[in-house]
Amino acid sequence: MSSSLRVGLLVAAILGAREAWPQVPRQTVPKTPPTPQAVTENPSPAVPAAAHKLEPADLEALFDGIIPLQLERSDIAGASVLVMKDGQVLLKKGYGYADVSRKKPVAPDTTMFRLASISKLFTWIAVMQLAEQGKLNIDTDVNQYLDFQIAPAFGKPITLRNLMTHTGGFEEEIRDLILVDPKNPPTLRDFLIQNQPRRIYPPGQVPAYSNYGVGLGGYTVERVSGEPFESYVDEHIFQPLGMTRSSFRQPLPEPLASFVSDGYRSSTEKPPIGFEFINPAPAGALSTTAADMGRFAEALLNGGELDGKRILRPETLAEMWTRQFAASDQLPAICMGFYQVWRNHLHFIGHEGDLIAFHSMFFIEPRERLVLFVSYNSARSSSKTRPELLRSFADRYYPMTAAPSLEKATSSDLEAITGTYQSTRRADSTKMKLAELFDSTQVTADPTNGELRIEDFDNLRGHQQRWKPGADGLWHEEDGQDLLYGIHDCGGKVVRLAFDFAGQQLERVPWYENDRLILALGSASAAIVFAVVLALLVFFFRGLAFSHRPASKPPAGTLRLTFAPRAAAMAWTVLLVYLGTLVRVMTSSDTVPDHRYDKYFILCNLLAAVAIFASVFAVIAGIRIWSRDSLRWTSRVKFSLVALACLFLTWFSLHWHILGPARRF
Repeated sequence: MSSSLRVGLLVAAILGAREAWPQVPRQTVPKTPPTPQAVTENPSPAVPAAAHKLEPADLEALFDGIIPLQLERSDIAGASVLVMKDGQVLLKKGYGYADVSRKKPVAPDTTMFRLASISKLFTWIAVMQLAEQGKLNIDTDVNQYLDFQIAPAFGKPITLRNLMTHTGGFEEEIRDLILVDPKNPPTLRDFLIQNQPRRIYPPGQVPAYSNYGVGLGGYTVERVSGEPFESYVDEHIFQPLGMTRSSFRQPLPEPLASFVSDGYRSSTEKPPIGFEFINPAPAGALSTTAADMGRFAEALLNGGELDGKRILRPETLAEMWTRQFAASDQLPAICMGFYQVWRNHLHFIGHEGDLIAFHSMFFIEPRERLVLFVSYNSARSSSKTRPELLRSFADRYYPMTAAPSLEKATSSDLEAITGTYQSTRRADSTKMKLAELFDSTQVTADPTNGELRIEDFDNLRGHQQRWKPGADGLWHEEDGQDLLYGIHDCGGKVVRLAFDFAGQQLERVPWYENDRLILALGSASAAIVFAVVLALLVFFFRGLAFSHRPASKPPAGTLRLTFAPRAAAMAWTVLLVYLGTLVRVMTSSDTVPDHRYDKYFILCNLLAAVAIFASVFAVIAGIRIWSRDSLRWTSRVKFSLVALACLFLTWFSLHWHILGPARRF
């Protein structure tokens, strides 16, 4: 899916079912999970003879062919790369610049990159360390560990396990998520209290990726350990593993500040973006090097131990790597903090991360004891670079020749799945709900060949992906390996779509939120009020130009619009122009809206309130016009159209929170 900063995904580059529905994704935790060592002892899948030998020279040739091309093609300043196998470094290399103006090259041992959501792995390891010590229970109400309360909903508490699997049910909020060089950044506690999202799903049922939920996990570490989160991770993870150039602190402490790479919009745009403060810090504040991530990966593949220092027990790490949540056993799952990515015979587990400038990937493959890490320092690297790198690696060294058996979908299959969907990671009660209207996804079908197509699902060549059904209810990408799974209601209709990333799904929208219907009615309503204002302006300037002539009288039976409809039309015109300008400013910026936007949303509320107030009288005028005799039908229709436009725009403003909480977005 597209991750651009258009209105529908204002935070994706930073970057869902009811109890009555059957086939809700299952949550299963074996009582006796296998240890990481047992996992690595499983026989590796047979590798076809055509596979290249995974050795340093061949690997460097591959990456030297891909990474410089990516830097050039996507206008990226620099990248840092690490590949390991069986505890041995096969490739550790920097490409491009950490500081473009000074031509300072990326050095994988010393250049620190901002890893964004890869930080979450460290947060959940910290939580599990405390669980090992019996200081917390990951399956009890998280409110037990907080000094403020998560608002109740659905009659069920949220647990740390829910938060690890992004099934806490929180809606999305982005206010103050990223601040560039702020003077007074909020504390973790203040941020969590001031920006608590509503809950839109019962816990444990629907994945809705949540940075806020990880923030709660980090604050739980603070509360239970009695240490600031950043200090706890320093002492209990970084120091034991010898990760000497790693920190969650914002800004970085003086000894490390000079090592961090600048972040860029592109390699040619100056100056750099600046240091991005992430809120909540446990969800994305990590700064580190490729070399340090190698030490972290080595400890994970060694059952939680490195150089005699242990950060987790093997059985705890095995539990974290156990599948926790997926719509189908045939799809990659969310584990505890980690998530799975599959390609060919490889089942990677790890995380990716995105800020404005930095875009990173950290995956390990336990059976093959592989480590693959890359981080880019420019905004334009967010879409294709990482999947291109992972696929090139897997296809070269672990190619898969077998393809799934595909079938032609029946008309009933296509009818059940086609429609309009929205992400389960969304805002339902904040100012950002309007963004969801512009980010709806259309699922269409071609009945002649039984293919399914999904808007914004493109392959690496930029072509729209095509899907056909296979076994076990899965839809397979033609000429690819991506997967879809339809989650049905009791009537057999698909209500949600699961795909390869288990942290969110696509959910069918109700008819009254269908983007095509709403945008059509909205455009018609806007055209009506604009036409009224245009007519008023024409009448006004014509009066000025011909002020020496007496005013003409309308034909008999014709009634010009009265004050109320005119006032309502002018109020809606002002609001719509203001709203369009605000959306344009927000979507043309590389930054995420923060508390500085509060005043703009307050003004939006005031304009909406005035427009709705004026609409009451416009609707009354539209009703009363039908009780007047001897009027031409054109006059009746004119008043009625304005009244209907005002009615729709009033509903639109209330439903999509144009008039809504100014400090929640």
